[in-house]
Amino acid sequence: MKAEPMTALWRDGWYRFAKHTPSPNFGPRPANTSIDLVVVHSISLPPGVYGGPEIEALFTNTLDWDAHPYFQHIRGAEVSAHFVIRRDGALIQFVSCDDRAWHAGRSHYQGRDNCNDFSIGIELEGLEGHTFEALQYETLSSVCAAIAQHYTLHHIAGHEHVAPTRKQDPGAGFDWQLLQQSLGWSANSFPTKN
Repeated sequence: MKAEPMTALWRDGWYRFAKHTPSPNFGPRPANTSIDLVVVHSISLPPGVYGGPEIEALFTNTLDWDAHPYFQHIRGAEVSAHFVIRRDGALIQFVSCDDRAWHAGRSHYQGRDNCNDFSIGIELEGLEGHTFEALQYETLSSVCAAIAQHYTLHHIAGHEHVAPTRKQDPGAGFDWQLLQQSLGWSANSFPTKN
């Protein structure tokens, strides 16, 4: 009996082990862009509420803006990330990593502007400044390792590091040291300030 070939981890920027939920909120990356940064975010909709369909609805432009008063603050937003990691570690992908997701906004990291151009955005379901679940770290570590095997990944930073005057996520509750130890990467790959 002939063994079946191993299915590739990536196909056109889509990761095999993620649930694929395509978002219309993306665009092309600039020509000859090296994808070398992961930006970690946190999100919950409404804030502090977990497990519902609202994040997927936001990233697919199907959120009912009148369903909760908080949604009026983000009404009309057209945003996305490449991945969302739920509290239970489930991984959802919204945009091909070959494309530019709309996650970082006005941003700057290590001498370069417009981080969306050269980064992959990963949202952790959680509240800015709060702690995250062990299963989320496991999934984050796994997907970062897979990204590093396929792209020229050199750095991982928080939204707070690329847009410090506007954003504070994932915040003080995120354990950068745990992620570094899990990946076994040099401290130079991570932000110098938390």
